[in-house]
Amino acid sequence: MMLDRAALPDALSHYRKHGYAVVRGVFSRAETVDLGAAFDRHWTEGMAHSSSFRHGNLHYRLGVDPKLGKVVRLVQWPSYSDATLERARRDPRIFEILEPLLGRDIKQIINQLHWKPPGAASANFAFHQDARFRRPPDAYRNLATSYVQTGIAVDRHSPANGAMLVVPGSHGLGELVIPAPDHILDGSPETAALEAAGLDHATAVELGPGDVALWNVFLVHGSGPNVTLGDRRFYLNGYVRSADCDRGEWAFRDGKPVVLGVPTLVHYDDLFERPDPHYIED
Repeated sequence: MMLDRAALPDALSHYRKHGYAVVRGVFSRAETVDLGAAFDRHWTEGMAHSSSFRHGNLHYRLGVDPKLGKVVRLVQWPSYSDATLERARRDPRIFEILEPLLGRDIKQIINQLHWKPPGAASANFAFHQDARFRRPPDAYRNLATSYVQTGIAVDRHSPANGAMLVVPGSHGLGELVIPAPDHILDGSPETAALEAAGLDHATAVELGPGDVALWNVFLVHGSGPNVTLGDRRFYLNGYVRSADCDRGEWAFRDGKPVVLGVPTLVHYDDLFERPDPHYIED
């Protein structure tokens, strides 16, 4: 599917003003079906593990849901071994969206699969800013303008199945103190947390399969439960202007897609000391 270039300037203007935007129909129905199959493969792989598992940057984070029992909460960096996910993270259409914001040399520091299975009691995300995860701080510079988070909707996202909730314009307030648990996945998007940070209401970002959402590192956002009968899957890829980041994998160099090779330092600080496959005690 071709990117609607005529609609892109409006989307980018919305991003700059409100801290988030949606580019509709970037990926075709066939492509989202392939992405869905990739999600299913990694869910099966994750569920086969006895507990959370790591092999280099690849990380399967498991959890126990009060209603569903054992679940896969997320997978980090599955693209090293999955051709479908690898192609999507460096798709030329993604570059066209990013280039006006980040330039032609772009690294990637987030590559994650997120599920909200139907009936799950703990598939929420507390309100937060992604800036809290950019650690160590000296490795990430000029965050407000150098980092863009994206998400490809594999399924339709609605308020009923836990669409992302955002506080428009909050990206302009800098880093805020927002009451939240240590692990964002352990919390829910509470209005009281917004009020404590001096913020008003949040609005849902509704997406169709194949839509790409993008948001600023300082945008306050979260998401609620999925009360429908279907899944809500979201493929997250976070990008950064290469000159402003000392970590990350290359996504585009001078505008050309870069294939993943030997893992480099992203968030897993022990990558070179313990790259071997191992289980993690949560």
